[in-house]
Amino acid sequence: MEEFEDFTQAQKLRNVRYDVRGPIAVEAARLERAGHRITKLNIGNMAPFGFDAPDSILVDMIKNLPTSQGYSESQGIYSARTAVAQYYQSRGMREAEVSDVILGNGVSELITMVLQALINPGDEVLIPAPDYPLWTGITTLCSGRAVHYLCDEANRWWPDPEEVESKVTDRTKALVLINPNNPTGAVYPREILEAMVDIARRHNLMLLSDEIYEKITFDDAEMINACTLADDVFTITFSGLSKTWRVAGFRSGWLYMSGPKHRAKNYIEGLNLMSNLRMCPNVPAQHAIQTALGGYQSVEEFIRPGGRLYEQRNVAHKLLSEIEGVDVHQADGALYLFPRLDPEIYPIQNDEAFVMELLRQQKILVSHGRAFNWIDDNHFRLVSLPPVEELEEAIAGIADFLASYRDAFARA
Repeated sequence: MEEFEDFTQAQKLRNVRYDVRGPIAVEAARLERAGHRITKLNIGNMAPFGFDAPDSILVDMIKNLPTSQGYSESQGIYSARTAVAQYYQSRGMREAEVSDVILGNGVSELITMVLQALINPGDEVLIPAPDYPLWTGITTLCSGRAVHYLCDEANRWWPDPEEVESKVTDRTKALVLINPNNPTGAVYPREILEAMVDIARRHNLMLLSDEIYEKITFDDAEMINACTLADDVFTITFSGLSKTWRVAGFRSGWLYMSGPKHRAKNYIEGLNLMSNLRMCPNVPAQHAIQTALGGYQSVEEFIRPGGRLYEQRNVAHKLLSEIEGVDVHQADGALYLFPRLDPEIYPIQNDEAFVMELLRQQKILVSHGRAFNWIDDNHFRLVSLPPVEELEEAIAGIADFLASYRDAFARA
């Protein structure tokens, strides 16, 4: 019988990573099958922690199910796109039109479409480090080059505009913002955003602003939509329902195009082609958008003092800060903390192996820093979604693990 070669993955996948759902999550699933209870602090999935969707969203989606059995327009249903356009009008973008909006199966699908329509082999995209790893992964998958600009841990994890601009080349096509930031929880102030917009303006870059956590901010942090500062820069803003309205499984997201669209006519034709190729977004979930954007904004009760997200963030930050050799900036937004482990106390050689050992010993699942394209092995990301009591128990387990790690190093 003739021998055939094995089927292998495409070479373009060789440098693509999405470790948030990688080997550590696979090991956690194996441990669960073996009967262990795993505390999952690795993914910002709100539903398992009791953050239910507003009833009004569920009711509207159910009511519209009988008329949601066929395809919609490729860009999404008109009423939902109108609601998104009106939302940005209310944010100061008076020129926002329905034609500026494309709906998607979550922001992830839209990021993929936008980059596929933009990148030629060898093109560069400026992406923050640490980042949400999909940005780097899809840029690489499109045969582009992700060029990471470093967010400054010593300055509240804000980017340094001078460092960002130093990485612009004649191959740079776009500048990515993630604000509020995943994984650091940073919320960028106006002066930082204005400087980043100015870089895009002076170097003719497309501005891609990932704002999925825009309504989850704390204390006096002000979330400013980048598009409101960039009327002369072609900008694509990404947002959706998954976090603020607690319906991650609906996969209901949108993009909004603003700025000099006449200069992007050919690109927009390509983006519409990408939209047509996927037929249309999930139709039932699109019916949730108008209700979500126009109704009572229930996230407010979670992010103010006394609210779950607010208090859990505070408890997680306090308990992590009390562990010897752990330094963590308080999050101004989003759902995460990104602690640093002092390398003089915890000489970690491989952060993925470190997090794997934490999982096996304490049955606590977090994400390692390099999963977010960070530059060293001294960080991990922790999700602050569990109730306070569960967070207290989990961080006590992390503290015990670090103490044993520290003691082992001291004896070596």
